[in-house]
Amino acid sequence: MPVYLLTDDLIFPPPEGASEDGVVAVGGDASPPRPALAYSQGIFPWPHRGLPLLWFSPDPRFVLPLDDVHVGRSLRKRVRSGAFEITADTAFDAVVAGCAEAERPEQDGTWITDELRAGFGGLHRHGLAHSVEAWQDGELVGGLYGVALGTAFCGESMFARRPDASKVAMATLLANLRAWGFRFVDCQVHTEHLERFGAREWPRPLFLAALHRALAEPTRRGPWTLDLHGPDALAALP
Repeated sequence: MPVYLLTDDLIFPPPEGASEDGVVAVGGDASPPRPALAYSQGIFPWPHRGLPLLWFSPDPRFVLPLDDVHVGRSLRKRVRSGAFEITADTAFDAVVAGCAEAERPEQDGTWITDELRAGFGGLHRHGLAHSVEAWQDGELVGGLYGVALGTAFCGESMFARRPDASKVAMATLLANLRAWGFRFVDCQVHTEHLERFGAREWPRPLFLAALHRALAEPTRRGPWTLDLHGPDALAALP
């Protein structure tokens, strides 16, 4: 199946035409308007070493519906303990750097290239990309980042330098997203970590329909301030 080669024109082909591996298009850049458009169409950038920039829309899609969030007993205890201070949009660049530097045994190097870091930084300055940070004794010890459009949050990556730091950040984010009326988190592809939170596979048509409905709602632009923490956050979760 031929793959669409992007030009300077700001356009993507329909995600339904993706290859069997989920590749929709090749090339282009990661300056903020292009990934913003991509996410709005159910497409995301995923660089691979030695290849031009690749844009994906996998089928099935891994999605965490916010009405079906699961937070286990041990993680609830960790959130309740107050071991970490959780903030949002206070250290975006540092969180992206932490995700890029995190060792991942299943990956050879990082997919978060300098080009993507610059692109996500631009989206953050436009109020569309957000970070959630976990702090301990004044040190950044974990976090995650992603892109919010309408009532969809497109998760990108997370990291932890202390046990459970990113999990507590994630649980706190999920509680706030539910309180703000978000519908789901797009987790893109399967991970056991997110499956434990309740994420599951959706066929592409189901995901695209849900994304279309989410985009009909106003976008909550940043910078964000979290409304719920600790026990209050747990009370907002299923």
